[in-house]
Amino acid sequence: MTLLFVGLGGFIGAVLRFLISGVVQKHFPGSFPVGTLTVNVLGSFVIGFLVFLFENLLAPQLKAFLVTGTLGALTTFSTFSFETAVMIQEGALFRAVLNILLNVVLCILATFSGMGFYRILFRL
Repeated sequence: MTLLFVGLGGFIGAVLRFLISGVVQKHFPGSFPVGTLTVNVLGSFVIGFLVFLFENLLAPQLKAFLVTGTLGALTTFSTFSFETAVMIQEGALFRAVLNILLNVVLCILATFSGMGFYRILFRL
């Protein structure tokens, strides 16, 4: 049964990734993958919030649906890696390093922000 929850979440997360990254990239045209960065940072924020929520309120099946399925499909490390490799192959080393730094630093900060948001919201 848990596998079904993961699959349904994955479907939703993949569709959200396609829509969100496409809309963002359309508003920031150019060769820098702002759409991928956006879904990675957004997913990191949401997981930071949901981890605490799961400890207190949610069933394991819902955790499988939201974290493993939805957020697993929403965030996209493989796309980030590919886009960075292409930048390196094209000799765009500054953009590649910037992409690496922004994804790592902003995603970690977003996770901490999600955790902090949970604490503020639930006064913990």
